[in-house]
Amino acid sequence: MNAGAPVLTIWYDASCPLCRIEMHALLRHAPDGSIALVDCSPPAFHDAAVDAAGFTRAGLMRLIHARDAGGNWLRGVAVFERAYRLAGMNGVARAFGHPWLRPAWDRVYPWVARHRMALSRLGLNALYGWVIERAARRAARRAKACAAGRCEVDSKRF
Repeated sequence: MNAGAPVLTIWYDASCPLCRIEMHALLRHAPDGSIALVDCSPPAFHDAAVDAAGFTRAGLMRLIHARDAGGNWLRGVAVFERAYRLAGMNGVARAFGHPWLRPAWDRVYPWVARHRMALSRLGLNALYGWVIERAARRAARRAKACAAGRCEVDSKRF
């Protein structure tokens, strides 16, 4: 799909089990090369693109950041919406971007990000990993059906 730069480069906390499971699941299900991951968790982390944009490691660790192929930066829930769409999980992407739900996601996500290690210790990472894989399998089945001319459109969904 992509010759050259990724469509989306995501800076994430690879030391967090929840973050790591989610980002690597997205990477597995996105077309080759469309998503690139950068671990910003090492204390000595340094990145020229991040510096040029005026971001700090502390800011990257507080909220997820990404840059698209056009050089535009995304933070927080916008990153998830774009990444899930690239991975073909359009239902999840629509949920993150839905105009009625987005304000709630924008309020909840900083809390989740702040407590991600505790949530991982409680097992949320395993549960969320299962949910992502289920959504990915469902999206793959739908894509395969559409490619075979058996595409069903459900207009009642987001």
